[in-house]
Amino acid sequence: MSEIISQYGMIFLVMACLFGFFMAWGVGANDVANAMGTSVGAKAITIKQAILIAIVFEFAGAYLAGGDVTSTIRSGIIDIEKAGFSDSPELLVYGMLSSLLAAGIWLLIASNYGWPVSTTHSIIGAIVGFAVVGISPDAVVWSQVGSIVASWVVSPMCSGILAFYIFRSVQKLILDTDEPFLNAKKYVPLYIFLVGFVIGMVTLVKGLRHVGLEITFSQSAAYAVGIGVVVMVGGMLMLRRIKLVPAQHGTFHIASVEKVFGVLMIFTACSMAFAHGSNDVANAIGPLAAVAGIVSSGGVFVGESALPVWILLLGGIGIVVGLVTWGYKVMATIGRNITELTPSRGFAAELAAATIVVVASGTGIPVSTTHTLVGAVLGVGLARGIGAINLNVVGKIFLSWVVTLPVGALLSILFFFLFRGIFS
Repeated sequence: MSEIISQYGMIFLVMACLFGFFMAWGVGANDVANAMGTSVGAKAITIKQAILIAIVFEFAGAYLAGGDVTSTIRSGIIDIEKAGFSDSPELLVYGMLSSLLAAGIWLLIASNYGWPVSTTHSIIGAIVGFAVVGISPDAVVWSQVGSIVASWVVSPMCSGILAFYIFRSVQKLILDTDEPFLNAKKYVPLYIFLVGFVIGMVTLVKGLRHVGLEITFSQSAAYAVGIGVVVMVGGMLMLRRIKLVPAQHGTFHIASVEKVFGVLMIFTACSMAFAHGSNDVANAIGPLAAVAGIVSSGGVFVGESALPVWILLLGGIGIVVGLVTWGYKVMATIGRNITELTPSRGFAAELAAATIVVVASGTGIPVSTTHTLVGAVLGVGLARGIGAINLNVVGKIFLSWVVTLPVGALLSILFFFLFRGIFS
């Protein structure tokens, strides 16, 4: 048993809870605001509705589908054997505390300026920073970091291409036709089915393991089709209420068509929140879970351990508080400043982003929800031509992404040596 852990264990746990909550607050202020920004920007839902959706679906995503990403963040980036944590587990405690505090501070700064940065970037940069300088470059699993870095480029590209084609299909099937309103009522249920199917699939394939249910992939697909149908029927009942508003331009009924997409965006907002919960809650609770595991075992390092429910709750509450208090700043950037969003455009961006994030969570790769969503919004903008995109705002966003990794790493290294000086 480590003397330092037995002496300061309770202090470490309290610090981890505080820093974990602070980090979760930053995730809520920055990342959840990204996830909801398209829906709010397209005026499909109000900020109050966005917060309610986030509370329910972020929790569901984190609890049902968040486990795999949590283990990647917690122990997949650092090689436990080479790091020598079994001899001095307090080093990992200092490192995880430093990572949480560093990432939380950077998210606070970024959210203040309305920059949609990546919480995944922030925490991974911080963990790699303390591991390289505080322990040894060999302690980092560079192949794992490499695949994560590759996903930062691949995920916005994939979501951008997917969003481009989803919106093109909307233009072809609905917006550019002679009867856009009738076609919207005809085709929108199919898009709603897609949303239900994607969420159903990831929950069944990944989530039910936590509950102890094992079902095959083909069974999952069959159940997901059923979920898609149920969601589609619910959507069709909501669509019935929308009546055609005679527009001033005679037969041009785009206002009514966008109302139909407004209904659809409620479903995509739910899927985005679920996808975000499954992928990004791990950023705040992974390091906290590692500290809690070491303290509760008296300094014995366990690579994989069960995730206590109270840690999930702490992360979930922190995220909601962050969204409620500061989320509006980043919502404005994503929802209004990159390109003008209408419900039909916002829907295409959200469905594409949610699909890519959900697939990534299914494979355990922590992609950046922010990058994926910004890529999708750009894809929708490009479907209308390069002139539809505010390149000045996009430039600032890209710059903030580049800065995130080194800032997270530097702050983390600073705090690591500070904590080691105080407690060792």
